[in-house]
Amino acid sequence: MRILITNDDGINAPGLVVMQGIAHEIAGKNGEVWTVAPAFEQSGVGHCISYTHPMMVAKMGDRRFAAEGSPADCVLAGLHDVMQGNAPDLVLSGINRGNNSAENTLYSGTIGAAMEAALQGIPAIAMSQYMGAGNRDLDDPFEASVVHGADVVRKILQTTNPDNNPYSLFYNVNFPPLPAADVKGLRASTQGRRPNVTFGVEPHQAPSGRRFLWIKGGDQTVASAKGSDGADNLEGYVSITPMRADLTAYDAMNTLKASL
Repeated sequence: MRILITNDDGINAPGLVVMQGIAHEIAGKNGEVWTVAPAFEQSGVGHCISYTHPMMVAKMGDRRFAAEGSPADCVLAGLHDVMQGNAPDLVLSGINRGNNSAENTLYSGTIGAAMEAALQGIPAIAMSQYMGAGNRDLDDPFEASVVHGADVVRKILQTTNPDNNPYSLFYNVNFPPLPAADVKGLRASTQGRRPNVTFGVEPHQAPSGRRFLWIKGGDQTVASAKGSDGADNLEGYVSITPMRADLTAYDAMNTLKASL
């Protein structure tokens, strides 16, 4: 199997090392693992692509490249340049440091890379490690991902059926903020929404007197609705959410049609 991996935390992120291990296990001894990751951290860029300016791609080692662009850019670079048109069988994005459950999904460059792969017709899985009191002080806070990651990928690949939808499936996986031994299992989860949790801004004044704003995240210990990703993660489960890049609100279609 040929696998392309990327992330949004950057080419030197520890989560990318974890993903490389997972990818090599899935690819097998005769497989290939290619890495095209952002040269610098690109967290929160979503499905952004560098449409108005070029990006530099630098070879860092055997089948290892850094791109001065977004995670979605890295997928495009990998598919159409680095891998010289020999498409991978699978794209793996992550492992992100921090969860991409609930509303975080919409901002995530990790998700954006998997979405771009799906739009290109390549099976894709985004993987993120929830951080919290149960794992942040471990010797390896990615322990749950390290131990359970390959099995999760295998399970998804085994259960995914041929897909004729024009917007192909991709998957969002989030590992709970726990030691590996405390993970309770896997759950098929919907995308949740943490009640009253939003991004905001925090103003700061520089020594020069200029005013700057830092983007500030919300409380990640708030659970989303029962059966959704954020709740399942906080209950100790790996959440697996099938997704498509179709943003149509089908539940509102009949009402809209009736009013036109």
